[in-house]
Amino acid sequence: MNNLMTRQRWLGALAALAASAWARPALAVNDLPGGPAVNQIDLHPPASKMAAEILSLHNGMMIVCTLIFIVVFGVMFYSIFKHRKSKGHQAAHFHESVAVEIAWTVVPFMIVVGMGVAATKTVVAQKDTSNSDLTIKATGYQWKWGYDYIKGEGEGIGFLSTLDVAHREMSNSGHPQGDDYLLKVDNPLVVPVNKKVRVITTANDVIHAWMVPALGVKQDAIPGFVRDIWFRADKTGDFYGQCAELCGKEHAFMPIHVKVLSDSDYSAWVLAKLKEIAAKADDPSKVWTLADLEARGEKVYNANCAVCHKPDGTGGGPIKPLDGSPVVKDADKAKQLHVVLNGTANGMPSWKQLSDTDLAAVVTFTKNHWSNKTGQIVQPADVVAARK
Repeated sequence: MNNLMTRQRWLGALAALAASAWARPALAVNDLPGGPAVNQIDLHPPASKMAAEILSLHNGMMIVCTLIFIVVFGVMFYSIFKHRKSKGHQAAHFHESVAVEIAWTVVPFMIVVGMGVAATKTVVAQKDTSNSDLTIKATGYQWKWGYDYIKGEGEGIGFLSTLDVAHREMSNSGHPQGDDYLLKVDNPLVVPVNKKVRVITTANDVIHAWMVPALGVKQDAIPGFVRDIWFRADKTGDFYGQCAELCGKEHAFMPIHVKVLSDSDYSAWVLAKLKEIAAKADDPSKVWTLADLEARGEKVYNANCAVCHKPDGTGGGPIKPLDGSPVVKDADKAKQLHVVLNGTANGMPSWKQLSDTDLAAVVTFTKNHWSNKTGQIVQPADVVAARK
């Protein structure tokens, strides 16, 4: 009886161990519409005609390659098995066969030509950026994207798109959360549905790549060069991508978020954005109070600087802290302005694209926040002078 009970306990323990080994843990994330899916093994569901053509081309090529694999290896393994030495077959001795030479030259050539014709049609269509309804310049920075609406409805709009600070904090703490982890930005690129959008790509520092798989677009952004690509979204929604060129240590923190709106919603967004820009178009000769500069500077810092320097200004790794920084606390404000405007060799990007007032505000904020109670004020006029 004791032996039977012992065996039953052992069997129960083994069954429990097997169950725990085979049990699938609950997924922490779900599919992200317009972005990656859990255990995704195929291309993204297409949200544009071009993406659908790329998917069809991909599937067609896979079918052709699979058939070639089956035929070639089928004939090879059949020949090895059917004519093996153990059955008494002797190896044939011959030099060449004109028919075989022609066959294995012509047949692969025809296959390659057929695949090339199918691919060329799609590639040529990808590069036809003519007759676009909207033209947007996407500039890659280490490590964010800048968008400028050059032509079409929304002309004159420009902004930076940076990883959400909360997501960077989650990455630093090692506790990722949410289906859109490391894909959420503060300012998504907004475009209208069913309109041809031409995207001009370039970069400010190193090579980046602008890629949104669901829309079928990927184009390198190269410093000193201008390249372009286009897409036309078939439906409204949010679509996600990332920088697809290894561009430095923050490469993983350069997400792309394209928000596609209906025509009426897009027009409303354009109107609101233009009003926002007009409100920020401050007179650079205006003299600001310390309190007003700090309030505005905090917003600029949280939107652009906190991702790297952290909200508490302590930095981390190669990112130098701003709290207690000798450059920040230096009485010569030109030193910090030089760094902010021109960047540094160790990864600090140039922030010339920000307005004079925003730069004056964020520098004033850092000089008077945390333990940096310097009482110093940087006015927009100081930034104007530093740009010269």
